[in-house]
This record gives sequence, structure tokens and C-alpha cells, in this order.
Amino acid sequence: MVLQPPLRHRHPLYLCPAGVRPSRRAARSSAEAFVDGNFNLDGHGIRDFRGRVVSRLRHSRTRRGYASGYSFGCFTGLVSAPTITCAGHAGVFSSRFFSFLTGKAMNDFNVSITTTTRRRKLTSGAISERQQWYCEYREPLTRKRRRRAFNRKKDAEAFRTTLLLKVAEGAYVDERKAPTVAQAIEHWLATKEGNVKESTLKGYKVVANGAIRGPLLIGTKQERADYTESGVQPKNARFIKLLGQVKLTALTTAMIRVWHKTVTEQCGAYTANRAKSHLKSILALAEEDFGIRAPSMPTGLPRVRHRQKKAILTPEHIAKLIAAAREDAEHGIYYAFAFLAGTRPSEQLGLLWSEVDFDRNVTRIRRIQERDGLLTEMTKTEAGTRDIPMSAVLREMLLAWRVRCPRKGKELHRVFPGPGRLQEWPKPRLGGGGPLLYQNFRKRYWAPAFKKLGLPYVTPHSARHSFISTLQAQGIEVGLVAQIAGHANPTVTLGHYTQAVRDGSAAIEALDRAYGS
Repeated sequence: MVLQPPLRHRHPLYLCPAGVRPSRRAARSSAEAFVDGNFNLDGHGIRDFRGRVVSRLRHSRTRRGYASGYSFGCFTGLVSAPTITCAGHAGVFSSRFFSFLTGKAMNDFNVSITTTTRRRKLTSGAISERQQWYCEYREPLTRKRRRRAFNRKKDAEAFRTTLLLKVAEGAYVDERKAPTVAQAIEHWLATKEGNVKESTLKGYKVVANGAIRGPLLIGTKQERADYTESGVQPKNARFIKLLGQVKLTALTTAMIRVWHKTVTEQCGAYTANRAKSHLKSILALAEEDFGIRAPSMPTGLPRVRHRQKKAILTPEHIAKLIAAAREDAEHGIYYAFAFLAGTRPSEQLGLLWSEVDFDRNVTRIRRIQERDGLLTEMTKTEAGTRDIPMSAVLREMLLAWRVRCPRKGKELHRVFPGPGRLQEWPKPRLGGGGPLLYQNFRKRYWAPAFKKLGLPYVTPHSARHSFISTLQAQGIEVGLVAQIAGHANPTVTLGHYTQAVRDGSAAIEALDRAYGS
């Protein structure tokens, strides 16, 4: 073992035999040796560059056999940490190892290795002998005696090395009291309650319990979702154990790699990578709250295949759609609004008349509608709470729709409610005014409009892509587009929503104009 001395030190560091307090002269001599040269480790102990043994290898006779170990000591105070490399004895130590020696815990912490011969009488009458190795120590926090048995000496030495490293780095946790991955998941989910939407929390639970905790049902996607939500096992069900019962102290990078491969094979790369992202957050929180060093995430994992960009309509198609919507007094505003405001479907269906300001010509996005039709008084992200400027065309259509819009009782409430049933004029509309579910919105309003006009079908969310891409194509700065779209970072606008709505000839013409040709 070679100890490279620090360039400077405030107080002398000394190495002494276990259980022996050195004299001032010995401490001074060891400190001088520590500064002047390197230490070397041999069969007798730790020697300085002059060949003097400054810390002997301790041998003690016990009831069970012989024990050996090293003892380190230091004066109270700060010491510049040396770099320690130990070949063949205790692995590789970091500089934090000797920095920790300045504390009381390491002064009092010793790990001794003992051995004994175990004898057992066989049925044949012969005596079987087997050598057993033990690591004995006191826990740094509780001071309780602990003992671990090993069949091989090198396993005991490896355990001692790992234990010393954990104590030195302040990462030691009693394995018997260490939480499991399942307990860490529960702790993580508890911190999310009240801080995220109910639907978001539900998604977290499905992924964390189904793809991390386990067991994982071997079956279709719908069967796994039903089992995760209800807990009822289908007939002839088969399961794969995941990470739920693994102690956090025993979790390794290799185990995470095997787990990720299993989830990828059963559920796909998207689910596996989403679960890995959740697991990373779970382990980070456990490291903060439980003091357990989290293993690093494996590298080189398969990524999700590149997704094709959403199909969007050309400006000519959108112009045709809006022209038809202005003539369709009953349904037009439903399928034209997203192209004119760039909202998400949940934001459109959750819009209230109280948030439509005709005086300032803005539409305030303050809430969303969940899948069950209930309103949530928060948007998808903090940046999603925004005011969207109202164009002249949209203002005209909203004013006309306000007269015909189904009411909740006698008051205007939702801008895009369930339609109810129309009667001949002047009879009032029957029903309506309540929530319009997303699937009904697509079936009754969205899809029929594209079919009637002969336009290529796109999803409601692609209208948002068209809105953002068209603004970009018209030269609107990306920061302003991100603000209108409700993106916290313009990088999201550029990376995921901006698509080409013009061909490349316009760019070449602009280049010619710039060069004056």
C-alpha cells in the first residue's frame, strides 16, 4: 500500500498500533515520515520510507482462532487528504477515506477477521472439518456488535474493505434495517401527493408498481394495466419478479441493467425507459432521506425508436377548415379553436366563459379537463397558465357562439360543453351545458369535419403543432411562440413542435436576397 503524502497539513497524522496511544515523539516522527516520504505495507505492518514500522499488523489470540486488522489514529483537526492505493489487501480507497479519519467514528471503528474450524459428525461416523471466517465489528451509530460469517478468507476481506469504505464515506447503513425498493417507492409516491395532478399521480403509481416493484404480469398491455389497478390476477397468470423486495443497500447497477432488459422485452423500450426515469428519482430521494448511496444508472441501454413527427395540415388546408367553420354555427368553433389558439385538447375542453376576456382580447388558460370530465384548477405545467391573444376571426366566432352556447341552468359556464339536443326555434335546447368528454369530442365534432371537407385526418393535438409551426414560419421569434404555447423552455418549442410548413425554395430565395444577387 502506497500513501502519497499531502502537500500541506495543519496537524500531524500518525499511524499507530491498535489500542496504543503513541508518545509525542513517535507522533512527531510519524508526521515527519508522512511528509518526507511514502509509506509501504508489508507483512509486518505499515513502514515509512526509512523502513520503520509505524503501524503493525495486529495479531491476537481469541477463543475461535486468530484475528488480524489495522488500526489508524489521528489528532483532532483537519488534515489534507492523501491518495491511498492498496493493492492485494483492501482494494482501492478514495481520498475521502483519510479525510474521514479526522472524525471520532473512524477512530473507534475496527473490523477484525477471525477464523475457526467447524466440525460436524457425518452419518457415516466420519468427522467433517471446515474452516469458517468471520468479520466482527461494532456498528458506528448504535455500537452494537455485529458478526458476519464467510466460507473463504478473501470474501471476508472483501466485506471488510467494502464496510470500511462505506463508513469512511458516511454511507454505512445497517443492511437489516435498510428499506427495500418497494418501501422507497411508497416514500416517493407519498411526496408526490398534493404536488401533482391526480391523473399524473395515477400514472406514476401504474409505472412504479407495475414495472419497478412488480411482480410483472406476463400478458397483454391491457391485462397488465387491469392487474396493476385492481390487483385481481387473471386465470393461469404468470409473473416475473422485479426489484420490489431488493434492499437498497444490495441494489447494483448490474441488477438495474437486467431489470431494464426484462421490462423492455415484456413491455417495450418506452415503458422501460419511463420506469428507469422514475427509478432514478426514487433512488435519488432515498439517498437524500435514508442516507443510502444510490447505484449509478447503467449506460448503453436501448433507446426508444425515433418517433415520426405528427402529421400537420398545410396553411391552405387550415384556411379551408376555418372558412367552413365560420359557416358552421353549431359545430365550427369546436374544431377551429385549436388551430386559432394553439391550446391542448384538455385546455380547450376545460375553458370557461369567465376566462374569455373580450375587452382585452385574450383567452386565459387557467385549468384543464380530466378524462372523466372533471375540471382541475391547474394546467399541465406552470408555464401552461397563460393568456393567449385572440385573433379577429376567433373573436368573431366566439361572440357568435356565446349566443348559441348551451348553458348550465341559465348561466353560461363552459365554452365547449356537451351539446344537448336542439329543438325547432324558438323552443329551448334540451340538456347540454355539462362536460364534453374527449372521446365524444373527437367522434362528434372533430372527425366528421375532416371527412366532410375531404381533408387528411390529423389528431386534435396536431392542431397545436400546426399553430406553433405556422407562427415560426411567419417569422415570429421563438421566445414569444413558446410563451403563447405555454412552454417553459423555447427548446421544447424548437425540438418537438416546430415543423416545416413551407418548402425549401423560400429559404434559398431569402439567401439570395441577403447576398444581393
